[in-house]
Amino acid sequence: MKIGQINRLTVSGETPHGIYLTDREGERVLLPGKYLNGTEKEGDEIEVFVYNDSEDRKVATTEKPKIRLDEFAVLKAVDVTKYGVFLDWGLEKDLLVPFKEQYKKMVSGEYYVVRMYLDEDTERLVATAKVRQFLSNEDLSIREKEQVDLIVFNQSELGFDVIINEKHHGLIYKNEVFTSIKAGDRLTGYIKRIREDKKIDVSLRQEAFPEVLNSSKIILEALERNGGALPLSDRSVPEEIYNHLGMSKKNFKKAIGYLYRQRKIVIESDGIRLVS
Repeated sequence: MKIGQINRLTVSGETPHGIYLTDREGERVLLPGKYLNGTEKEGDEIEVFVYNDSEDRKVATTEKPKIRLDEFAVLKAVDVTKYGVFLDWGLEKDLLVPFKEQYKKMVSGEYYVVRMYLDEDTERLVATAKVRQFLSNEDLSIREKEQVDLIVFNQSELGFDVIINEKHHGLIYKNEVFTSIKAGDRLTGYIKRIREDKKIDVSLRQEAFPEVLNSSKIILEALERNGGALPLSDRSVPEEIYNHLGMSKKNFKKAIGYLYRQRKIVIESDGIRLVS
């Protein structure tokens, strides 16, 4: 039974307060009656999230939390107390960020990027806003030009610090951002450069690869030869595209997407044409 995670457990008994669920090792946990639909019976398997209740006892819920153990999430601060700040994570009991785990003073009503972990001293699930310590660029699992998932977690004079694929730390330079973004935003980005010191430059715009540029040139030349239009689209069969242009459908789709973003072509239901 893993605390802070979704567990598949077996119904093993009833109590006036709900039902007991048991794991393969015989450990059991209570699923309160308010989460039951009345059809549960002994031997059934149920997926539940396991966490600590207000008295630090393990308890199960069928509700889905907004964050799980060792994950990052953007959560709203709902209460400031003498113990720290509590966040709304989708469950009845709010998630605590102790004062020592805040890199700056957190305010009720604001959203923050946090990571949830299990405090070894108290065996409680807590969150930290000091997310940088969980990011490493030593063993990279990404390549240059690759599309990645981003979470913005800090703004500096240089730009925006981002979490890459829940693992690595990257930077989007301020002068390369042409839209409004802020800490907490989830974005799609592209690895622009991996430096010798393992620092990673990230872009929000996909750069044209050499093969895309080459395919784009071939398409433009074919359009000019055919009066500015071609009866090809992303619905065309690969053989038709190859017969017309000598390229794969994959490269064709990338190239027309690039040309469209450059406003050089218009994509229509029956083909593509040059912008007049």
